[in-house]
Amino acid sequence: MPASALDLLSGDAQTFLEKVWASQVHLHRTDPERLVGLLSLDDADTLLTSSAIRTPSVRLAKDGAVLPESAYTRRATLAGRQLTGLVDARKALALFADGATIVFQGLHRYWPPLTRLVAELELELGHPCQANAYLTPPGAQGFAVHSDTHDVFVFQTAGRKQWEVHGPDGAEDVVLEPGLSMYLPTGTPHAARAQETVSLHVTLGLNQLTWRGLVERSLADVLAQVPDAHLPAGYVTDPAPLADQLAERLEELAARVRTIDTREAVAAEVRRFLTTRSPRLAGGLHDVLAVETIEDTTLLRRRPGAACVLAQRGDRLEVLLGDRSLDVPVRLRPALEEIRSRTELRPADLAPHLDAASRTVLCRRLVREGLLEVVR
Repeated sequence: MPASALDLLSGDAQTFLEKVWASQVHLHRTDPERLVGLLSLDDADTLLTSSAIRTPSVRLAKDGAVLPESAYTRRATLAGRQLTGLVDARKALALFADGATIVFQGLHRYWPPLTRLVAELELELGHPCQANAYLTPPGAQGFAVHSDTHDVFVFQTAGRKQWEVHGPDGAEDVVLEPGLSMYLPTGTPHAARAQETVSLHVTLGLNQLTWRGLVERSLADVLAQVPDAHLPAGYVTDPAPLADQLAERLEELAARVRTIDTREAVAAEVRRFLTTRSPRLAGGLHDVLAVETIEDTTLLRRRPGAACVLAQRGDRLEVLLGDRSLDVPVRLRPALEEIRSRTELRPADLAPHLDAASRTVLCRRLVREGLLEVVR
């Protein structure tokens, strides 16, 4: 069984990161059921026909053009208020039968299997990720040859789709079927066409953080110290004094840049990333109802895709949880390290580090915060 989301998609996470990432097209075959289970054809049918899904969570495209929302949506009322952009399943299915591709957008926000996969992938890569799916009728093509501004993983969950992938040596044809995933680096030109049966594939977009962004964020405090005063008048006809003054300011800026603590800058980047992910709280209602009943023997589990990174600052410890952080005493570090090392545990497992009352309080808090969940 693959140990991680990246293992599932690439075959071996370490090899992928060292030899494939951001550099070359990569194919990997795995057990089809592991990918089909993330979004099956029946799942797509349920979303389209039985979930009251609305735009922009769905869009339709045909022959390379996006269709107007008015062609497949309707209005409705809920509690006396107007709803717009509600997908009209009858209209959408008619367009699908006529060759249109149905695109499910932002599935990582509302489809639990992909929510978990994306959460795990974000932690492995350190980059924001998203999930869309493309339901294409037999023989149809949703979009012409194009390239994306971010890396993608694509995998088939129903039918077969022929991909035209352009590389240094020209175009190659790749036929995706359930169990086969493909990685495309940023800017790889590609197009895809369904074969003899309906096609459903998922695209995971990897929205890479860049060196420019990191440098800009690292320089933000230094740049904020540059006076926002007016430039001297008259520089248009006599630019030399302005050039001299600019040189002085750039020298001052360079001196300040050399004092930047790069370790602190990277720590701030980690904190920014691991406090701005979307909350992932599937099953949270059951946890809220059960939290006060947690005792020493209650079985708890690390929530899939939940971050838990520890950053010590003096006698305080910051616990980065993905969408938030906790500030706790540093004496809790051994207990938290124990929790980090386990998939499942009981509060009693923390006995070497905390007394019974303290470990119960800690576990209950971590359940409330979403790091742990009560095993039902």
